[in-house]
Amino acid sequence: MKRLLGILALTLLTLLGVAPAALADTPTEIVVEDTAGVLYQPQLLPALEKIDFHSPTTVVIYTRNGDYSDNFNEEVLRYARANHPEWISTDGQKWADGLFIFAFDPQGRQVGTYMGEDRKVSLAKREAIQESVKDLFREAQWTDGTITGVKKAAKLINQPWYQSAGFIITTSVVGGVALLGFGARAAVRSKNRTKAAEHLKRGDASFSSVSLALETTELNAKTIPDTSTYGALVLEKYRDFSSRYNEASVLNQQVHAFTKKELSQGANVKIVGKYADLAEELDTLDDVIGDTNTLLNRFSGWEGAWERQSQPLLDDLNQLPTLVSQREAKGLPTTLAIDSLHAQKTSELQHLGASFQEGKLSPEEALDKLRDLRKELTAVLQQHSEAMIEKFAKTKSEKSQMRLAMDISRKSAYRSSSPTILGSVYGWSSYYSVPSFSTGYSTGRSQVKTARSNSSSGSSSGYGSSGGSFSGSGSSSRF
Repeated sequence: MKRLLGILALTLLTLLGVAPAALADTPTEIVVEDTAGVLYQPQLLPALEKIDFHSPTTVVIYTRNGDYSDNFNEEVLRYARANHPEWISTDGQKWADGLFIFAFDPQGRQVGTYMGEDRKVSLAKREAIQESVKDLFREAQWTDGTITGVKKAAKLINQPWYQSAGFIITTSVVGGVALLGFGARAAVRSKNRTKAAEHLKRGDASFSSVSLALETTELNAKTIPDTSTYGALVLEKYRDFSSRYNEASVLNQQVHAFTKKELSQGANVKIVGKYADLAEELDTLDDVIGDTNTLLNRFSGWEGAWERQSQPLLDDLNQLPTLVSQREAKGLPTTLAIDSLHAQKTSELQHLGASFQEGKLSPEEALDKLRDLRKELTAVLQQHSEAMIEKFAKTKSEKSQMRLAMDISRKSAYRSSSPTILGSVYGWSSYYSVPSFSTGYSTGRSQVKTARSNSSSGSSSGYGSSGGSFSGSGSSSRF
């Protein structure tokens, strides 16, 4: 009976997060080999440095762009042998002690986890690490997915017995499911508070910016020439600015009055999210109003305002070669069109900027020509999107699924892009950015592949013909 009571007490402490803790060690070394070029290291590295492992561990992140048919385990081993022999044991048969490798292929849609013999976990736990990232990877959130995967690995590698799922499940059955229900509710409340805090942070930043610039925004709006097509359209959006700002003010007071307990409730998290979204929209609009006034009147600083309008297009044109180099794009007529568009439209944009600087064009004319260049790029990307979908998808359902994924990516990129006069006036459907194209296509293709074969996500642990007698702990799966 005493032993049973001890187990139940330890289970309760574990579920409440206050059980005896194993020693926590942040990574002894972090190595990032991002050969696919998809990770944002200013976000990744600080996050990895804060993750606690149960034992001192060297963390390696490796990305590559390969093919869907590749033996991913074999490719990871091949890369390690050629570039990082220190990742392999001295006898060449295992991964080095103290090592954890998290690897993935954003193009081939595979993710793998590999570890030294003193850090190895069961196949089920390796699969759990891989499964933890797949939803994020399917949305092309490579950096967030990587952080999530390493966090999961840190939890499972050399996990103390009293923190294992088996122990908790077994003793919870003995102690009753009530504790689990309590823990689940606590987890949901904690997640809601975290989400509310994130919404509150971005909402307050935008609301503060809008409030400080309120008088300036009003003055800018008063001097925007309504005889200009763009001026009139921006002023149309400004007409309800005051009422929306008042709405944001009310929400600001409401969300800051919420107690910690109230911020644990899902309905209130939605209210905080509404406040943040509205504040960000107003912050975007006041920037557009300022640039519209400055540019159309050629007030002091108009050169900077023009650069903010043209730079997004230049960035997209400079990224066109990434679309041309994609394996799936080879041989398509639209790929040739994109290839020729890069140099031609970049030259036209530079000429447009020079003409505007020299006073050969009015602000209205310059914006018209910028709009036309953007429309040409958008039309080509839309045609290329259809060509890529037709090449990969086999059924109407698959085509619809891919189109939806690409539209979602396109809308998301538009909402998070830098505010411009043209973007504010014409909306997301008139614009297509190159990064959103790549992300949307990658996500759509992944979803179709998953739908084609549920069995394709099965785990693979072999190292292929070139692996020889290598038998290090590791496996990979598809996402």
